[in-house]
Amino acid sequence: MAVPPGPALAAWIPRLLAVWRRGSGRPAGGGAPRPRGRGVRGPPGPPRGGGGDLLLPDELRGVAAAVERLSRGLTRERELAGARYLDEPRLLGAYLLFYWPVSYLQARGVLSELPRRPRRVLDLGSGPGPAAFAALDAGAAEVVAADRSRAALSAATALAGEAGEPLSVREWNPTRPAPLRELGGGRPFDLVVMGHVLNELWKGQDEAARRAGLLEEALELLAPGGSLVVIEPALRETSRALLRVRDLLVERGIAVRAPCLFRGPCPALAREGDWCHAERAVEPPPLVAQIARAAGLRREAVKMSYLVLAPRGEGWPLPPAGRTFRIVSEPLAGKGRLRYMGCGPEGRMGISLQEKHVAEANRRFGSLLRGDVVRVTGGAPRGDGLALDAASSVEVVAAAGQPLPAGGPASPEGPVR
Repeated sequence: MAVPPGPALAAWIPRLLAVWRRGSGRPAGGGAPRPRGRGVRGPPGPPRGGGGDLLLPDELRGVAAAVERLSRGLTRERELAGARYLDEPRLLGAYLLFYWPVSYLQARGVLSELPRRPRRVLDLGSGPGPAAFAALDAGAAEVVAADRSRAALSAATALAGEAGEPLSVREWNPTRPAPLRELGGGRPFDLVVMGHVLNELWKGQDEAARRAGLLEEALELLAPGGSLVVIEPALRETSRALLRVRDLLVERGIAVRAPCLFRGPCPALAREGDWCHAERAVEPPPLVAQIARAAGLRREAVKMSYLVLAPRGEGWPLPPAGRTFRIVSEPLAGKGRLRYMGCGPEGRMGISLQEKHVAEANRRFGSLLRGDVVRVTGGAPRGDGLALDAASSVEVVAAAGQPLPAGGPASPEGPVR
């Protein structure tokens, strides 16, 4: 049975702290590193001034500095992308306490869009397992975590022990030629998930083709009806790189389950300044908020770029009936009107509504979120998009993070291409 993401993540925070403190030689309740040897007293109680799920001041300083280094190395200068940073204890610890919860929420935010609940899952390039445990909390019965970092796999094993969860671990190095099928033991998976893996592989070395080849090999591991989930950072560079891989796979006959409604080359690649990412508003756990403040980072929302791919030979899902778009931007307010970018079976375009045309049937337009799938009626072409009017209707047919409803016939206003 699936556990809702918020309560499930709250239960993981003390486990993450316990594994981190054990790995750094600190008492379970916080404080200075525990000396080894005989005559050591038991651990003190929870840290003062915030409870057992927060860091003490001396802990926070070290963790925040390591998180800032990870942020700089993975999202700004990106010198750590592709490096074995999880083998460095301080960086692995910082990942556990800050990026693990974020990656967990990203995975839950995409797994909720799958057409069916996976039972057997492979987390490929798992690190310490945020996506693996997200799959278990979403209802999976058997999960294999595979990574090249023994330290990260050891942390994942320790977390499984803290939670009493079944988790198998395998060593896997994407830079060494070894068939992925060896990870499955001869049995297919309902889901293969790759979180923040592709962008760290083969940068500048025929990267799109090699990454597409790895995904094609991963698709071969799926049972009929299964899904390959790829999650990447929401940066312009990494998002556009993922879209180029998406286009190669679509050319080779691979269907996209989500988020794409458009079946041709991704229209976001037409202009260098465009990219595509998802965003889920969240209230971060107190531990993540504490570290974010100390590291000078913002964490009011979970952002990611992602793809959900179907096994070779399986078709694209039918879009919902009518003229539909996925909202792929934040609200773009202008003088007297509101505008979004939408992407649907007919492509990517602006959709706007003037304040004077707001009516009961289109009022929902004013509160759309990035990722919502909407059905619209009426309106007229204007500029680079569609201008709705007082007679238009706007309906959310799938909220951000929810699966699409069963499809219907293509709308004559927007044929599937």
